[in-house]
Amino acid sequence: MARTPKGMNPATAAEPILHFAARFEDRMHNLRERVARKRGLTSTVIPYTGYGAPGWVRVLCRVMLTRPSPPGEAGYTSIRGWRSFTSVPVNDVAVTISIGGVERRVTADRGGVVDVRLDFDLEPGWHTVTIRTDESDPVDAPVFIVDTSVGFGVISDIDDTVMVTALPRPFLAAWNTFVLDEHARRPVPGMAVLYERLTRHHPGAPVIYLSTGAWNVAPTLSRFLSRNLYPAGPLLLTDWGPTHDRWFRSGTDHKRDTLKRLATEFPEVRWLLVGDDGQHDEALYGTFVSTHPDSVLAVAIRQLSTSEAVLAGGRSKSEEHGTRSGVPWVYAPDGAGLAELLNVAGLD
Repeated sequence: MARTPKGMNPATAAEPILHFAARFEDRMHNLRERVARKRGLTSTVIPYTGYGAPGWVRVLCRVMLTRPSPPGEAGYTSIRGWRSFTSVPVNDVAVTISIGGVERRVTADRGGVVDVRLDFDLEPGWHTVTIRTDESDPVDAPVFIVDTSVGFGVISDIDDTVMVTALPRPFLAAWNTFVLDEHARRPVPGMAVLYERLTRHHPGAPVIYLSTGAWNVAPTLSRFLSRNLYPAGPLLLTDWGPTHDRWFRSGTDHKRDTLKRLATEFPEVRWLLVGDDGQHDEALYGTFVSTHPDSVLAVAIRQLSTSEAVLAGGRSKSEEHGTRSGVPWVYAPDGAGLAELLNVAGLD
């Protein structure tokens, strides 16, 4: 066992040394928080959809400073576009999570995000957990407890898979966040019908949306999915900005690590992986199929149009896979085409 140098606090020794960018970000957050509190802003919990299995639950939320809402209004959920990125996160704040009358105290991270796995034994299906800070009103967060006997689930990308972006990748996040009204976003034709069909054929199957997008846009994405009749499910996003050891988080690493985590958390579930052929999904899914073949039922890739592929920076350099490690791959430009091919393969 490694020994702590003499005179050093063991708790401090275990903490990573923060990158310069992370230290600068922390100072800016602290300054903005002091200014925001002087302006009368108070902490608000933004709940995200969690998930779990019998015996445990993963709870997700973020604590931000917002103006107090008039009675009857929804608070942060009404914030649009650029305001979601200019809201001030509350770092290292204590958060109380209540499930079935039992409370747990956890601490938000540097960006105000709570992502914690707790031991609770809930029945499969949808449940509600209550989350609050010492100064905020309690909010309800949905959690979906997976019945592992179902043995099937969907992991889906978002941009250009369920939502048409058709924008150059360097400008995509800025346009979607700061310019485009959420009602102007277009769903990919047929994908909602495909997902509804899959969940109807597999009652209780989880649908998990995995994206490199920031937690700031989670409320907007949730409204988009609901408005376009996609099945409800957790959004697994990331927190942009510096980490303890680098300038920016890697979206590719986020997706890769999340796929591995889901395979570990649900070893009985075989996943349908859905993505697009714009750069990264094929390579990520191909690697995951090679390392976790027993966790993948099939891979469905939405083919971008020529114009979409140009704007996305090109197509993935991966060739169409057909079958790798016994896992079928299907390709089509929309949900109807993917549904037909999955049906032919006996997977729908």
